[in-house]
Amino acid sequence: MNAPDYFEQIQQSFISHARPENMAGMEAYMLHQFSFLGIKTPERRQLIKELGRPMFKAEQVIQLAQALWGLPYREYHYVAIDTLARHKKVLQVDHVPALMRLAQTQSWWDSVDGLNAVIGDILLLAKLRGEAAHELMDQALHDEDMWLRRMAMTHQLGWRLHTDAPRLAQYATALADEKEFFIRKAIGWAFRDYGRWNPHFVRDFFAGSESRFSNLTVREALKHLAT
Repeated sequence: MNAPDYFEQIQQSFISHARPENMAGMEAYMLHQFSFLGIKTPERRQLIKELGRPMFKAEQVIQLAQALWGLPYREYHYVAIDTLARHKKVLQVDHVPALMRLAQTQSWWDSVDGLNAVIGDILLLAKLRGEAAHELMDQALHDEDMWLRRMAMTHQLGWRLHTDAPRLAQYATALADEKEFFIRKAIGWAFRDYGRWNPHFVRDFFAGSESRFSNLTVREALKHLAT
């Protein structure tokens, strides 16, 4: 199956399985920013499974994701993210800017964090191959787009002991004065995740700089650490 045919099959399947009874609730949950077909996640993934979940070359999957992103219903954006995640081993650092551009359209926490999880996987695989893995995020940290700054702060989620801890601290310090909720939350989230693997680093970091960060950030960062 080629990517254009798959794109058409996804649309045909989803339109035929639209659930009007779910639309209002799903749209309300996302603050009425997006339209929905009413297909909840378990059914959405089952429908995709029934289509066979074919694999494509890197450029093809990027084009497919861009085409899905251009459709008006949020479920298609989720399919794009899941499809990109399935192809993380064929995607390279050079493809990350295209994913970051997707994150800058139809932007909200669900799509931004979903795309960033894919980006994080791509960058971790690059790091394990000995390639430069952080340069794009070093730039994103200072971007005027708040969502890109959030992506920079959280791109190492799930990296465990492969996390670049000094860079984590550097990013947090650079963003310490941010007033935006989603940035403050992101700083705390990043440290909370790393704290599972290196709690001493997280405690020591906030012991020396806690007053610089919002209560939200500190609370999130230390949530699962014993005092």
